[in-house]
Amino acid sequence: MTPLAADLLPIFRRDLRCFIREVELFPDDATLWRTVPGVTNSAGNVALHVAGNLRHFLGAVLGATGYVRQREREFAQREGTRASVAAELASAIAAVEAGLAALTPDMEADIFPAPVGTHRPRTGLLLTHLAVHLAFHLGQAGYLRRALTGDATSAGGMSLPELLGH
Repeated sequence: MTPLAADLLPIFRRDLRCFIREVELFPDDATLWRTVPGVTNSAGNVALHVAGNLRHFLGAVLGATGYVRQREREFAQREGTRASVAAELASAIAAVEAGLAALTPDMEADIFPAPVGTHRPRTGLLLTHLAVHLAFHLGQAGYLRRALTGDATSAGGMSLPELLGH
């Protein structure tokens, strides 16, 4: 495993596990799909988006998992269980592990093997971007849950001890 992959793997794992806890903190399945004025996507949608994004770029493209992304569904879905969304996030952990395990130093320094929209970033940069993208959406889901429920309970995001395996 490359040094960058070794550094990113615990971040991806920590934040995906935290996202699962965040989903589980919603009081019921219906609230996971609600939004507030000015917010387009529910926490369920951003969770599916993160899972699909990582399962595609790390799992399918780098790890050859065979996953086929349905990006439109990530944003169009309006119902489902907290358990099914948590399972999608758990599947993303396995996809991240597969993709990072397949990464070589040459691949990391080269252009990502698949286009990202109309862009062709360097693989190492894209992997860093994907970790930040995950954290961004995790924060959105947490704030949206708090706004919808008034419950300030933390899912434990950004835990340095969890990152370090303590």
